[in-house]
Amino acid sequence: MRGMRLAGILARSGPLTALLLLFASSAVWAGNGAASAWTKSLPDPSEFVEILLLQNYNTRLVVGGTTLLGATCGLVGTFLLLRKRSLLGDSLAHATLPGIGIAFMLMVAAGFTGKNLPGLLAGATASGAAGMLAVLAIRNTTRLKDDAAMGIALSVSFGIGIAVLRLTQNMPQGSAAGLESFIYGKTASMVFSDFWLITGVSLCTTVACAMVLKELTLLCFDEQYAAAQGWPTLYLDFLLIGLVIAVTVVGLQSVGLILIIAFLITPASAARFWTNRYTSMILLAGVIGAVSGWFGSSFSALLPRLPAGAIIVLTAASIFLFSMFFGTARGVLLRWIEHRRLRRRVGRQHLLRAAYEILETGSNQPHIPNVSIPFPQLLAHRSWSAAHLRKLLRDARREDHLEPSAPGTIRLSENGFGEAARITRNHRLWELYLIRHADIAPSHVDRDADMVEHILGAELVHQLEAELQPRAAVPASPHDITAAAAP
Repeated sequence: MRGMRLAGILARSGPLTALLLLFASSAVWAGNGAASAWTKSLPDPSEFVEILLLQNYNTRLVVGGTTLLGATCGLVGTFLLLRKRSLLGDSLAHATLPGIGIAFMLMVAAGFTGKNLPGLLAGATASGAAGMLAVLAIRNTTRLKDDAAMGIALSVSFGIGIAVLRLTQNMPQGSAAGLESFIYGKTASMVFSDFWLITGVSLCTTVACAMVLKELTLLCFDEQYAAAQGWPTLYLDFLLIGLVIAVTVVGLQSVGLILIIAFLITPASAARFWTNRYTSMILLAGVIGAVSGWFGSSFSALLPRLPAGAIIVLTAASIFLFSMFFGTARGVLLRWIEHRRLRRRVGRQHLLRAAYEILETGSNQPHIPNVSIPFPQLLAHRSWSAAHLRKLLRDARREDHLEPSAPGTIRLSENGFGEAARITRNHRLWELYLIRHADIAPSHVDRDADMVEHILGAELVHQLEAELQPRAAVPASPHDITAAAAP
C-alpha cells in the first residue's frame, strides 16, 4: 500500500522532485532499519549486571587482562613521554610486524602449525628488538635526532612486514588467515593462557620499574647529568626499550599492533594534565590506563558488534580530552583562567603606576598629593585606547582603587594610592638593578623592567632593597618620564 502511494506521488511529480522524494524516502527507510537494528542490539538490564559483576568467565578474562595491560601501558608510557620518545612505541609496534610473518613461515616450514601464539610472539619480540637496536644505532652513530631515527625504523619495518605477510598468504603449506588480528586486535578471543601471560608481564614490568625508578627518573629528566655522574645511560636505554617491547608484544593480541600505540601513550599524556609530581603522574597514568581497559572492554562486551580494541582506545582518548580541558595542573581551562587573571593584574598595575607617575610629574611638593587626573592625560601616558581604558577603570573600581570624581577625570582612593606607590617602587627598584648590574640603557630599561615586574614577590623585593639600599620610599625614575606624562 505504501509503495503504491509513493508510486502515484512520483508519477504526478516532476523528474527532479521525484528523484528527491525517492532519495528522502529511501533514507528514512534505511534510518528506520538502522535504528531498529541498533535497538535490537542494545543489552538487557540483566546483561548490564552480568558484565558489571564479571559473572561470565570470558568477560572476567577479557576485562581483567585489558585492565592489567592498561595499567602497565600507563606505567611504561610515562617514561616514554618524559623521555620525549613517544614515537618509540609507534616504531616498536610496527617493527614487530615482520617478526610475526617470519615466525609463521619458519614454523610452517618446520612442519608445525603456524598459529602457535608463543612462537608468533617470540618472532614479534625478536623483530621489535632488532628495530629498536637499529634506532639506537642510527641515533648514536650519526647526527640524526631521535625522531628521524624512529621514523626511518617505523616506515622500513612496516614496509617489510606488509611484504612478509603477503608472502605468507601465498604459502601452499599453511593458511595465514588470522594474522591480521595482530594488526587490529581480537580481544574477545583471549584465553586463560593469554590472561596469565599479561599478568606475568605486568608484574615483572612493575617490579623492574620500581627497582630502577631513581635511575629511570634521572635518565628521563637529564641524560647528560646522569652520564656525568657515571650512570650507564646506554644500558638504562636498553632496559627502557626492553620494557616497552614486553608491553607492546603482550598487547598485540588484545588491542592490536596499531592501537597499542595510543594505549601506550594516551594514559600518560592524560595524567600529565593533572599533576606536576613525577610519582603521582606514574600512579595516575596506571589508573587511567586500567580504567580505559576496564570500561572499554566492558562496553564492547555489552555491544558485541563494536571492536574491543578500538573502544578501549576511544575510552582512553575521551579521558585524555577531559583531562586536557579540566586538568588541575596543565588543563586548558585552568591556564585560560590564570592567563585572564594575569592580564587583569598587569592592566591594573599599569593603570595605577601611570596614575602615580602623572601625579608625581605634576607636583613639586615633597609629598605627592592625590588629585584628580584628566582622561586625556592618562590616555596619552600609556597610549591606551578609550575602550581599553574604560575596561581598566571598571576593574579598578571593582577592586576599590578609585573613588568618585568629576566627569572626565579619575581619582585614586586611599587604598589605590598606596597600591600605586608600592607598584611604582617595585618597578623603579627593578629598573635600578637592571641599569647597575645588567648594563641596560636607561632609555630601554622601562620596557625590560615591565616584562618582569608583574611577578616580583616579597622575597625578591627584599633582596633588591638589600642590594640597592634605596633611601627614598619611592626611588626617582632613572629615565625621563616628563615627556610621557605630558598631556
